[in-house]
Amino acid sequence: MKKYRLAVVGVTGMVGRTFLKVLEERNLPVSELFLFASGRSADRKLTFMGKEYVVEELTENSFDRGIDIALFSAGGSVSQKYAPIAAEKGCIVIDNSSAWRMDPSVPLVVPEVNPEDIKWNRGIIANPNCSTIQAVVVLKPLYDKYGIKRIVYSTYQAVSGAGMQGYSDLENGLRGEAPKKFPHPIAGNLLPHIDVFTDNGYTKEEIKMINETRKILGDQSLRITATTVRVPVFNSHSESINVELEKPFDLEDLKNTLREAPGIVVQDDPANNIYPMPINATGRDEVFVGRIRRDESVESGVNLWVVADNIRKGAATNTVQIAEKLIEYLDKE
Repeated sequence: MKKYRLAVVGVTGMVGRTFLKVLEERNLPVSELFLFASGRSADRKLTFMGKEYVVEELTENSFDRGIDIALFSAGGSVSQKYAPIAAEKGCIVIDNSSAWRMDPSVPLVVPEVNPEDIKWNRGIIANPNCSTIQAVVVLKPLYDKYGIKRIVYSTYQAVSGAGMQGYSDLENGLRGEAPKKFPHPIAGNLLPHIDVFTDNGYTKEEIKMINETRKILGDQSLRITATTVRVPVFNSHSESINVELEKPFDLEDLKNTLREAPGIVVQDDPANNIYPMPINATGRDEVFVGRIRRDESVESGVNLWVVADNIRKGAATNTVQIAEKLIEYLDKE
């Protein structure tokens, strides 16, 4: 098997460090590894597969050394500037920011859902929003089997989704300190406010979920609405997803469809208090679904409770899975 020269950009952040962890676990065919971050983090040392690496400052010349694949998690402005530079130099960028997601020339990929979209990349592949990733993993098998008329998202998102500062706000808030990242205390509180508000009253996070779901499922006609909420949980996002299907369904058949789909673990035994929870999803790569029940208020409606680790499946693991699929396609060329 061919080996690839791989770079990680934004390696000292929460997702960047998890990239390294997931790369080690999944043992990608890496011949050389390059670690990049801002000037503030340059010269730090990190260990990968038992070997010590020095973090370099990201510059316009960083990709002048035949890097094949770069995993980016350094924020939108960095991606907008450096992803095209890397792509011009023959590197394929898999970007974890929102910078390229809605660009029609850039594939937006969840490997369990639309891996074939990787093939039409022009040097940049986008990783979706964390809350979108776990939702579409569960929605895809239902979309394929029954068709979907309408989706209502209500999310319960962990503070790690706001990075180290969000995590610190909850830790410090539990000690009674004032928030630095969030506009209000998060400890003992809920904030119906993720990202900035737009003119129509939706936040950018809500709009991301709507637009990204349509793009990934390849259906711009889907009717979708969303309310995204930050909750005082350290890690793993939870979502209540209400789906109106096109076709009638048998509930047990629907559950079996989810059980058989890739990347999903069904935890649905309410009689024994078994249902997905953030505390159990943390550190895992699967998407967990439970509380699967008919919505009696519409013709073919179903309610789902979906939980996943937002730093792993919602960011780092999905990015590495895209890299795995990309390598699979490159090896066949």
